[in-house]
Amino acid sequence: MLISGSIQNTELETSKRLGVLYNKHHSWLLACAYNQSKNVTISEDLVQELYIYLGEKNNPKLYYRDSFNLLYCHNFISSRYINYIKRESKLSTISDTYDRQEDKYNTEFDILLEQTYNQLKDELKQLSTTKMWSSAKLFEMYSFADITMEELSNKIGISKSTTFLNIKKIKEHLKNKLQNPFEDEQQ
Repeated sequence: MLISGSIQNTELETSKRLGVLYNKHHSWLLACAYNQSKNVTISEDLVQELYIYLGEKNNPKLYYRDSFNLLYCHNFISSRYINYIKRESKLSTISDTYDRQEDKYNTEFDILLEQTYNQLKDELKQLSTTKMWSSAKLFEMYSFADITMEELSNKIGISKSTTFLNIKKIKEHLKNKLQNPFEDEQQ
């Protein structure tokens, strides 16, 4: 019971001192904030933040005579303005990165890539009916499954060099048969 009474006294004292701070020093606080920000709206916001902070804090250590410690209030406004600038610069940097997307999404290239992929699948299907079907199967397993050449050769039971030569043969065949969609980027 005794504690709640002292809390109420502190809240009453804080609100009384906030009134004195507002009545006596409000214009000075606004001038300090304006000297920092050079913007009326921002300076009003900074002073309002100070009042809210002091009202919520209820800290008797911040009292000075009949009001609050003005040096503390000035430092509070300065630090809040510095934080405001940092926050604004971060936000502008983030918005700039979203605005400056130089590489726009290229759907034409995606369509070309899909067409090339379909041609590749068709060519591999045609090769499976010829005597190159084993090499085509090795190439397909190596290219479309996420395994290394060594894992593939161990899985099939043939040497790594034989696997490499078969895959290289199919790559050369496909290179002559199909148009590479990445050729324009390489030049």
